[in-house]
Amino acid sequence: MLDIKIPIGFMFSIFGLLLTIYGLVTQSDVEMYKKSFEINVNLWSGIGMLCFGGLMILLSRKKIKKA
Repeated sequence: MLDIKIPIGFMFSIFGLLLTIYGLVTQSDVEMYKKSFEINVNLWSGIGMLCFGGLMILLSRKKIKKA
């Protein structure tokens, strides 16, 4: 049976990893983050996507016992 959580988890994990790395590399660029009230949106979005992707992979590994 195909579980959609596995590809979604991997997709979000890969994109989250890329965004997190980009956010860490561009952290010292003040001009880039002026429009977002000096919040590193790339870093925080990447971390959120990594957490969501990890959660999807974790939930796909968990087996639900049927009564």
